[in-house]
Amino acid sequence: MKDKITIIGIAGGTGSGKTTVVKKIVETLPPHYVAVVPLDSYYNDTTGLSDEERKAINFDHPDAFDWKLLNHQLNELRHGRAIEQPTYSYVLSNRLPETIHVDPKPVIIIEGIMTLINKKLRDLMDLKIFVDTDPDERLIRNIQRDTIDRGRTVSMVVERYLNVLKPMHEQFIEPTKRYADLIIPQGGENKRGIAILCKYIEGLMR
Repeated sequence: MKDKITIIGIAGGTGSGKTTVVKKIVETLPPHYVAVVPLDSYYNDTTGLSDEERKAINFDHPDAFDWKLLNHQLNELRHGRAIEQPTYSYVLSNRLPETIHVDPKPVIIIEGIMTLINKKLRDLMDLKIFVDTDPDERLIRNIQRDTIDRGRTVSMVVERYLNVLKPMHEQFIEPTKRYADLIIPQGGENKRGIAILCKYIEGLMR
């Protein structure tokens, strides 16, 4: 089973269009052919922390993620073994007791802001992609998403963007672009780039 599984890493700033790119890949390949493993599911378990300590966590820093668990579970999938993927609540700032059963599929996509920052993780990947989108576009998408899905005001989103997202992006996410085999500018809007990517992945499958 090991040789039949292709692992694809998709990184890029928050609001860059990674989810759209993943969706297009899933739609292009045969049904039930792809398992998507979101990096957001692998934030550290914060059970031992107080509410105040949890709220102080910088979710845009590499130290916020449980890289050991993610590497272990990706290795399991690569060797044809199913995993119990953790789930995370932004409201509680902690891992939930529920897990998601993920079976190994011919294509495994690991998607998240810092997917390319961890060398052990990169070494597992057959294809590394960076979704590159202008900062103002990413800010607009963050405002749209966080005001609707996470109950934040526009001023809260902008303040967080300037104080946390922007500096963390420049320090940690942007430099991982150099590890990418393929960079997709304009994110999900780049239909031609995504089409070329999908053709390449189909070729890997053959």
